[in-house]
Amino acid sequence: MRDADLTGILEWTPEAKVKLKNIPFFVRAQARQRVEQLARATGQQMVTGELVEQARLEFGQ
Repeated sequence: MRDADLTGILEWTPEAKVKLKNIPFFVRAQARQRVEQLARATGQQMVTGELVEQARLEFGQ
């Protein structure tokens, strides 16, 4: 088992990180939490650009 699995930390692809940086800084932490929440709910261990886009559409951003 990887350390990330034990701590609950998700890995982010470079594309996902870029998309996150495009979100205004004052809501970025909340957006990151929501994206990671969606990833965990769907059983994913890696946050992808597609997942960030999906979260944006689901949360109306």
